[in-house]
Amino acid sequence: MIGGLFIYNHKGEVLISRVYRDDIGRNAVDAFRVNVIHARQQVRSPVTNIARTSFFHIKRSNIWLAAVTKQNVNASMVFEFLLKMVEVMQSYFGKITEENIKNNFVLIYEILDEILDFGYPQNTDTGILKTFITQQGVKSQSREETSQITSQVTGQIGWRREGIKYRRNELFLDVLESVNLLMSPQGQVLSAHVAGRIVMKSYLSGMPECKFGINDKVLMESKGKSSMEEPSRSGPPTGKASIAIDDCQFHQCVKLSKFETEHSISFIPPDGEFELMRYRTTKDISLPFRVIPLVREVGRQKMEVKVVVKSNFKPSLLAQKVEVRIPTPLNTSGVQVICMKGRAKYKASENAIVWKIKRMGGMKECQLSAEIELLNTSDKKKWTRPPISMNFEVPFAPSGFKVRYLKVFEPKLNYSDHDVIKWVRYIGRSGLYETRC
Repeated sequence: MIGGLFIYNHKGEVLISRVYRDDIGRNAVDAFRVNVIHARQQVRSPVTNIARTSFFHIKRSNIWLAAVTKQNVNASMVFEFLLKMVEVMQSYFGKITEENIKNNFVLIYEILDEILDFGYPQNTDTGILKTFITQQGVKSQSREETSQITSQVTGQIGWRREGIKYRRNELFLDVLESVNLLMSPQGQVLSAHVAGRIVMKSYLSGMPECKFGINDKVLMESKGKSSMEEPSRSGPPTGKASIAIDDCQFHQCVKLSKFETEHSISFIPPDGEFELMRYRTTKDISLPFRVIPLVREVGRQKMEVKVVVKSNFKPSLLAQKVEVRIPTPLNTSGVQVICMKGRAKYKASENAIVWKIKRMGGMKECQLSAEIELLNTSDKKKWTRPPISMNFEVPFAPSGFKVRYLKVFEPKLNYSDHDVIKWVRYIGRSGLYETRC
């Protein structure tokens, strides 16, 4: 397992040092500083082997977190732990900076003692840690808090404490999707998939049980439904009856036994914000935009570029933060750009024309034309055209994902499903959205 954990600043100075096993010596600290932080060439690999010692590191702003081991450990588990460690520290003192780490070093050592035991990761749930590690790093001593900690660590509902009360019961649900696309110049889809996340904010009293319904093909067929009900006002602008989810991952609060037998997503939500579900789909994706490129080389000193962007969604909807990045050759000397909508600018440092459109309605078309002047070079290699990339944000789920229902049950307190205010929002964003030219 993990032999030691070190936190460095950008200069390579050690801010936090915790050794869990005897096989890790003090020289491991200097080895990482010399071979990774102060290396002559940039170290791209997150795993570095030095003298039969493995260093797993991540970087947040100017802070390096490194886990050290001499054993053959599961790399993904170590990185999952480091990311959880970052998440826990952020929940306690916000942004991870050198100043914050120095001001909270006592608290960090206390957290490390709780979440790692002899190099083996233990409980990293922020909600549970906060019940007995206070903001000042003082451990609770009262009997009530001790019994509450014991029940949360050993019980089934460790992510939610009892006695939560709100004046108004509310549920916020965000369906966040990232569209990834690679398209040929002729408009043929070479690869496409959607990575989705369902993020919930729960402000509910007591210990409520929630039931969540989606238009997954497996769930719909299991209930014998061949078509969807009437879409609600909060639903995405798509008429798909059901979608095929390739794989999904749930929060620990979801009762997997019910999902496997009844095909229903049932859970007792943690208090506050959490990620309920992750999923991926590759079929029947509604691509929000189509990029049509036309590149023509006029001799060796000139190039003409024409790019047309078409929006493929309802006219009543608006896309925001639209940005098209058109790559240019390395020997570009000057660019003249004409666009009817938005602003376009040539950025020499990035070797690209950046075209920004604040808002774009559905079923619209925008065009950009550019003349690129090239310098004569001795290099006879032909320019390999990088793909045109695109960024955007649209108010619907491109996969066709839809929340069919969201019900809340709380038998102990006097409020029903109708008393809970629910908000559902769909946001589609670009991932790696590229078109070859």
